[in-house]
Amino acid sequence: MSRYTPVRSERFRFSYLIERRTIWLTGLLVVLCALVAIISTGIGSQSISPLDVIRTLFGQGNATQEVIIMNLRLPRIVTAILVGASLAVAGAILQGLIRNPLASPDVTGITEGASLGTVLFLFLLSDQLPIGWLPVSAIAGAFLVTGLLYVLAWKNGITPVRLVLIGIGLSAAFKSISYMFVISGSYLLANKALTFMTGSIYGVSWNQDVKNLLPWVVILLPLTWLQARHVNVLALGDDVAGSAGSSVQRHRLVLLLLSVALAGAAVAIGGTIAFIGLMAPHIARKLVGSSFGGLLPVSALMGALILLTADLAARTLFYPSDIPAGVFTAAIGAPFFLYLLYRYRNV
Repeated sequence: MSRYTPVRSERFRFSYLIERRTIWLTGLLVVLCALVAIISTGIGSQSISPLDVIRTLFGQGNATQEVIIMNLRLPRIVTAILVGASLAVAGAILQGLIRNPLASPDVTGITEGASLGTVLFLFLLSDQLPIGWLPVSAIAGAFLVTGLLYVLAWKNGITPVRLVLIGIGLSAAFKSISYMFVISGSYLLANKALTFMTGSIYGVSWNQDVKNLLPWVVILLPLTWLQARHVNVLALGDDVAGSAGSSVQRHRLVLLLLSVALAGAAVAIGGTIAFIGLMAPHIARKLVGSSFGGLLPVSALMGALILLTADLAARTLFYPSDIPAGVFTAAIGAPFFLYLLYRYRNV
C-alpha cells in the first residue's frame, strides 16, 4: 500500500503527492486547534464551560453568554487563527525561496515594513480613507522593505547571512521611523500605534478587523498552497529548477508576492507579532518533512496554535492586565532564533 495520496485537479492544473501520515497529522492539528479555541473562548473574567461555548456557537446559549462569546471573545479567537496561520505560511515560503532557515517576515524586516505602512495610514490617511484600506497600506510597506532588502543584499547573488543581517538592520530602521511618528503624534493615535506595534489583538471586532482580514487570508492561503510545488523545485537550486522546466524567476516572484501580501495583511490587523513565521515552519518541518505540499497546511495550523496559546497566556496570566500577545511570542522566539543562529552559523 502506497504511503502517498494523490491530490490532483485538471481544472486548476495542480498535482500533489501527500503522505498519509501528513493527512492524519493535519486532521489531528485541526481538532487540537478547535479544542484550544473552544477552551480559550470560555476562559476570562467570567468562565464559561466548553460545553456551554459549543451550545452558544450553535445558538443555544443564554443572552449573557452569547454577548460574551460572540461579540467579545470569538472575534479575538478568529483573528488569532487567521493572523497566526498567515504569518506561519509567509515564513515557510520565505525559508523555501531564500533557502535560509533563519528567514521569516520579522527577521527579514517585512513585518516592520508592514508596521510602518500601518502607522503611516493611522497618522496620515485614516481621516481620508476607510479602515478597509489599512491592509493595503500595510502590504505596500511590506513590499517596500522587501525591495530594499533585495537591492541592499545583492552582491553577485544573495547569501543567507547577508540577507538576515541587512533584514535586521532594515527592521531597526523602519521601527525607528514608526516611533518618530508615535512621538510626534497625538496621545490617542500614539497609544493606538504603540499597542499595535507590540503585537496585540486586544479589542478586535467582526466589522473592523475580521471582516478586513478574512478576504485576504481566504484568497491568499489557497493560492499559496497551489504554488507550493514550485517551492519544492526552487529549493533544489536555480540551475536544477531551470533544467527541470521551471520558470524560476516568474515562480519566485509570484511566491514572494504571496508571502509578503500574507505577512502584510496579518500585521495590519494583529500588529508586529514576532517569530511565529520563524518557529511554526521549523516545528512543522520536524513533524512532516520539507515537502511544501504538506508543510504549508501544517505550518498554518502550528502558527494558529502558537498565537492562540500566546494570546490565552497574555490575557490570563497577569489578569486583570491584558499583555500583548507579541510579548509572549518574542519571549519564546528570541531564544529560538539564537539557537538557530548557532546551529546554522557555518551555513
